[in-house]
Amino acid sequence: MAQKSKAYRAAAAKIEADKSYTATEAVALARETGSTKTDSTVEVALKLGVDPRKADQMVRGTVSLPHGTGKTARVIVFAQGPAAEAAIAAGADEVGSDELIEKVAAGWTQFDAAVASPELMGKVGRLGKVLGPRGLMPNPKTGTVTPNVAQAVTDIKGGRIEFRVDKHSNVHFIVGKASFSAEQLGDNIQAALDEIVRLKPSSSKGRYIQKATVSTTFGPGVPVDVTTI
Repeated sequence: MAQKSKAYRAAAAKIEADKSYTATEAVALARETGSTKTDSTVEVALKLGVDPRKADQMVRGTVSLPHGTGKTARVIVFAQGPAAEAAIAAGADEVGSDELIEKVAAGWTQFDAAVASPELMGKVGRLGKVLGPRGLMPNPKTGTVTPNVAQAVTDIKGGRIEFRVDKHSNVHFIVGKASFSAEQLGDNIQAALDEIVRLKPSSSKGRYIQKATVSTTFGPGVPVDVTTI
């Protein structure tokens, strides 16, 4: 633990106090200050000028990153019949109906995303207590409740991410790996930002993106000058 703490302090020392960096500078510094032992995940955190307690200011959506996330998501699908067969062909990690629902109800959550065909949502709905807190509950707004489950599997495994503002008005999302080039990370960040800006609630007043940081797994956050994004 002491070694990790020392490494973290050394990395944090490279970030100038009271300075906000351009998005390009922040990406470069985050990669430089991240772990050298693993290919760290690069993450972005935003503070939005919204009140998530108001239904009309809830910011939630998905975006397909042009260069993917750097990892292949584990996707399960609640479907049966031809839809189940299509999901299997698309590369879903596990597909089923009643048996899969029971497995998840018992607490199994070793997956990154869950997709459901509309006709099964009556049964899948009772998994809210298990999937809801983990952000895994299928939802039509994020394209994870759909008659075309195969396309959803393809999109998610191809680099589609989901984001949702939390109760503190923050949004967190991954944009790739430290091994990505600066250009790839920049493209992914811009794609995510474009979608988040597109979803700005009309009732949100003042500055929409108030704060932004870029970081890697176990690395310090690098503050971004929001006027540059």
